[in-house]
Amino acid sequence: MKQIVWVLVLSTFLLALPQGVEDAIRHSGIPKKDISLIIKEAGNSANVVARLNENTVRKPASVIKILTIYAALLEFGFDHRWRTEFYRNGPIRNGLLEGDLIIKGYGDPTLSSDDLPQIAKAIRAKGITKITGHIVIDRSYFRVGTENSSHFDEHPYSPYNAMPDAMMFNERVSIICVNPREDDISKQDADSSYRLINQLQKVNKPCRGRYSWPAVKIDPNSPRPSVILKGKISKRCGERKICKVITKPYLSFYYALKEALKAEGIEAKGTMRLRNLPQNAIPLTVHLSQPFEEILAKTAKESNNLYARHLLLYLGAKHFGAPATVDKGRRAVAEVLKAHGVPLDALLKVDNGSGLSRTAKLHAKILADVLDHAYMHYGQRWMNILSIAGIDGTIKKRFRGSVVKNRAWMKTGTLRRVKNIAGYVKSKSGRLYTVVILVNTTKGRWKAAKLQDEIITWVVKSKEQQASSVGSFGNVSPLDEVEMPLPVIERFYVQAGAFGDVPKKAYLLRLEQLELPYRVRYTDKYRVLVGPYAQREDAIRALQTVKTHINKEAFLLKDE
Repeated sequence: MKQIVWVLVLSTFLLALPQGVEDAIRHSGIPKKDISLIIKEAGNSANVVARLNENTVRKPASVIKILTIYAALLEFGFDHRWRTEFYRNGPIRNGLLEGDLIIKGYGDPTLSSDDLPQIAKAIRAKGITKITGHIVIDRSYFRVGTENSSHFDEHPYSPYNAMPDAMMFNERVSIICVNPREDDISKQDADSSYRLINQLQKVNKPCRGRYSWPAVKIDPNSPRPSVILKGKISKRCGERKICKVITKPYLSFYYALKEALKAEGIEAKGTMRLRNLPQNAIPLTVHLSQPFEEILAKTAKESNNLYARHLLLYLGAKHFGAPATVDKGRRAVAEVLKAHGVPLDALLKVDNGSGLSRTAKLHAKILADVLDHAYMHYGQRWMNILSIAGIDGTIKKRFRGSVVKNRAWMKTGTLRRVKNIAGYVKSKSGRLYTVVILVNTTKGRWKAAKLQDEIITWVVKSKEQQASSVGSFGNVSPLDEVEMPLPVIERFYVQAGAFGDVPKKAYLLRLEQLELPYRVRYTDKYRVLVGPYAQREDAIRALQTVKTHINKEAFLLKDE
């Protein structure tokens, strides 16, 4: 009986969190049941510094992209390139292509307007000056339907909601340029697949508040979708770019390609046709994307949902054959990871691979295992695909000016009631740790972010951890004897406004349009706080922006 009690006491000791982590959780006000975390020496599954609820299933949000990206890397490598193939089905005589120009898309999500001049030159180099047939597009490599938006939330026209397509173009985003000073409103690209209706009224007012940005209404139900610009805008405002998911990418590609061909001296009289590539098609040219290393990095650093969806589908087609489907992609991600020795279990649910999902599931241990495997196989080259603290991606501003800058390589994930982060953190002594912190809570995402920042800072600042293998009773040393006290992190905010009721969506949208990070805190009122900023100078710059465009009564405050 005494032996059983002794084992239980030892187990409790070994499972206890380091004091610094305990303090951070206690200060956060978030219940432990809402938190899953693992801190361990990178690549060494035995040396664990801290763990909590590591097998509890959580909503991953965008940290699920780590699995999608890593499976694609294992399958295709850093140097693979997406193909977009161009064919003809008739002879070329005296500059005339007597037949169709045919394009086969394989889902390259990077294909954009910038690529079209090069493509048009390649076609012109084949001796073509006129196309007598049609422009035929084969988008059959993906079986994804025709929806433009995932309709994940109340912002269906936002770029993050864009749905995949084998003939992707400009990430399915249409850009409208509004320049009141020049009295110019136009589409950035030649695209007749949607209508632009200008109902804006220019006024001689300061460019701030309701006069600083046009109201946008989209009517998707007419034969051609309509974008209506409404409201009043100051004549003093500079250029505004409105980026929306409006139309089909293959239609946008068709109109932009015709314009590029025209600029290269190639006449294309035909219309667009959606057909599969005919068997008698003759290769003309191939456009290659940038290397996968760059595509994977953009997927991770910018948390690009569309890229992640395309990676999952592309992987599915490679493993189970075209046409690609989401189900094939899900199975392919799991199959590739398992084939390379990454431990998974039945609790994992990848869904669409992007994290823009309420049904995706995983636990912290799965993420830690994937991160360890990736580090062991690819080292720093893999780490640099993730966002680098204070340098780029989704944690560029989050850790700018802090001790964490250039010492963490992370992927973030945010949904309603979800704030997650996972990756690698290097201590000041140079030891690298795998760090996973998943928080699914109703206590506030800002609290979760602050908790994560404090734990990550603690890892960087702590003296060398004497890590122990949880469950082993040998060579145990108390972690709280070798750590530094939890650091006090100073932050600055701009209070943009205080409201008796929940702030209106239009008000918060203005902050997003100005690219200002914000959070809403409730005390006696709903307070909208822009930030946080580690440097007072950055906060002062944000304050000036808020005063100019939102609220001249805004003020600076410090939060420790």
